[in-house]
Amino acid sequence: MAKGEKVLVLGGGIGGVETAFSLARKGFEVELVSDKDYLWIYPITIWIPTGEITPEECKLPLTEVAERNGFTFTRAKVKKLSTADRKVLLELDDGRTEERTYDRLVIATGGVKKKHPGLEHTFSTCGTPEEALRLKERYFELIEKVRSGQKKKAVLALGFGGNPKDPSGVRGGPVFELLFNFHYHLKKLGLRDKFEIVFFAPMPKPGARLGEKNAERLVKFFEKLGIGYRVGKKIKEFQPDGILFEDGSKLETDLTVFTPALDGHPLYKTDPDLPLNEAGFVKIDEHCAVPGTDYSVWAVGDAAAVEGPDWRAKQGHLAEVMGRIVARNLEKLVRGKPERMESYLPHVHIVCLMDMGPWGGIFFARTRKRIVMVPLPKVGHWLKKLWGWYYKNSKLGKLPRIPGVDAP
Repeated sequence: MAKGEKVLVLGGGIGGVETAFSLARKGFEVELVSDKDYLWIYPITIWIPTGEITPEECKLPLTEVAERNGFTFTRAKVKKLSTADRKVLLELDDGRTEERTYDRLVIATGGVKKKHPGLEHTFSTCGTPEEALRLKERYFELIEKVRSGQKKKAVLALGFGGNPKDPSGVRGGPVFELLFNFHYHLKKLGLRDKFEIVFFAPMPKPGARLGEKNAERLVKFFEKLGIGYRVGKKIKEFQPDGILFEDGSKLETDLTVFTPALDGHPLYKTDPDLPLNEAGFVKIDEHCAVPGTDYSVWAVGDAAAVEGPDWRAKQGHLAEVMGRIVARNLEKLVRGKPERMESYLPHVHIVCLMDMGPWGGIFFARTRKRIVMVPLPKVGHWLKKLWGWYYKNSKLGKLPRIPGVDAP
């Protein structure tokens, strides 16, 4: 029933790839567009700075993913959206522009990092492969300086920011993970006493999504590991040698890792007919369809203005769930059963396996009904490694999907 329906999916990230895969499985003619020729697996990039993994191991070639999963891939930059005309303007690698038409459009192009003064003096846990390598180089440069005696002690500061216009765009998990990985890596090298590690954030309770008790447990864990904790101070600017706060105080650092919250992508503002929330994310209904487009435009993952509890968060697993729901809902539409479309709202919860390097990890989950936090010494680290292996191989069709969990 879906044959003949052309679906254009914009964005080659976790949500976009899952959407394309799921739609192709339903018989739709699918074209995925991305300005990169690879899928960057963000959850496992936390191990690049300590040298446990290389950037190449965090990439999946989109051409191969497309070939193995029944859709086509075009490398191009999206320049303009025109949803009223059902057209998208693309800029190809050679500089030429092409116009694409579609029956259905799925926007999965994510967001952009909020701008902060002096951000160029920081490194990010959620950046490009090049940024991850620069962070690794700076980290190991400091290790060598401490080892050689050029520096008696080095200060590593890691933190994240928020977006008051849309709190769902916070990227706290990877920062915590990198912080713990730095701690245990330095301990393994016998250099932990030569490094001061400080966590910082402008909000007074940066772990609030974990629940009050779990946030308190996290602070106590920081204290146990000798990790500094500076929160509740707004950042004025980042400087080459530290962080200047609005109260005039300064945290001097040798390496600053800061992951800003997300804002909506500027691309969305190229279309005056596209409804956006205050932060610039694409508004959707409970079925992931963009209101006022007669089900011709959909949005998933970081691109979408996700509704739900105050603690909601834009996570990869939710982006994948939304992609599968879009595919099932479009299938119902073309079969003439719109009343049976599914809602993404029951799936808005937090699921995280927080990696802590060789020590292990912590499993955390939050739904509207309960909060679960379970320490997983030793095994947690290897479970996350196993997930990375499964993710790559299942996307390449080398492993079957898990029915009821990961299958469209």
